[in-house]
Formats: sequence, C-alpha cells, structure tokens
Amino acid sequence: MSGLKVKDLERLQAQNPELRMELVGGKIIVMSPSGLESDEVAAAIVTELNNWVRPRRLGRVTASSAGFVLPNEDGDVRAPDASFIRAERLKRTTEDYAQLVPDLMFEVKSKTDTLQKLRDKIQEFLRLGTQVGVLVDPRTRTMEVYRPGMENPEVLGNGDILTVPELLPGWELAVASIWAPEFE
Repeated sequence: MSGLKVKDLERLQAQNPELRMELVGGKIIVMSPSGLESDEVAAAIVTELNNWVRPRRLGRVTASSAGFVLPNEDGDVRAPDASFIRAERLKRTTEDYAQLVPDLMFEVKSKTDTLQKLRDKIQEFLRLGTQVGVLVDPRTRTMEVYRPGMENPEVLGNGDILTVPELLPGWELAVASIWAPEFE
C-alpha cells in the first residue's frame, strides 16, 4: 500500500483498532508492541511531564498513541512515545490527529527499533519545527538530546538531569529516575 493519505490511515485504524499504525511516505507502518521495559520507561517520562505540565496549565502531554499529521510533503502521521505541546499552540484537544508537530518529543528504543531509525525520526520532527527531541536508550541508560542546528546531540547518563528551559523552565528530569526498577 503506497500513496495512502490520512483518510486511508483513519479508515484502516477504524477497521483494526487493536493495531497502532503510522503513515510514512504514503505507506502504512504497523507498529509492533514495544516490549515491557521500553513502554515502562515511556510511561515514566509521560508521568513526569504530566505531573509538571498539567498543574501549571502549560500545555498537553501525550503518549505513544497520539498521532501528529506532519507538515511535510507526504502528510505523514507519526506518533512519538511521549510528547509535549505548548498550550498556546493547541488550545483545545481533538479526537483527530493533531495537525502540528509537538514542541518536545521522546523516542524510547525498544528491542525491535534501530537507533538510526529513531534518530532519523527525531531529525524529521526537528526539521518540521519540534524544538527538542530526545532519544532514550534503556539498554545503555542514556539520553541523546537533539535541538535544531546542533551538529551532535548532548548525551546524558545516570547522574545527569535533563532540562528544557526553552519550553519548560524549572522542569528537571533525573535520567536515573526513568529506568525500570528491579525488585528483589
């Protein structure tokens, strides 16, 4: 299936609500379940973001099921693992896909992802207007932080703190706080 548009994705999603899909380059990409660890890490990021953003009414925080219609040539519909959109950019929520790119997005590597595929996705979002993109790798317990115009990402590990003062002044995310805990 190539040359598909948003309406085709919506129809296929309605017929197959149990599947997560993205529309990339006119083709439907079925997203496989990510695995427990990467989803638990993504949930921790969404929780930390939401706990800061919501009481301050700063905007919207979404998880991996929220789709964004990208303002690119193909009208791709992509879904980062976690996203933040400033309130002034999306005053009211919608049942439809958001017709914008998030200001902040996170991609959490699962065992079926490649780092290059995730880096390319982040770069596409940055090219289209996202201000900060973060690649989270639970295996190496690192974050790669990308901003427009940066040649190389800032790499954070345990002991470091992620901040995005340009979007969320005062918010801090301790890298070590998002990893799946081990129980004895």
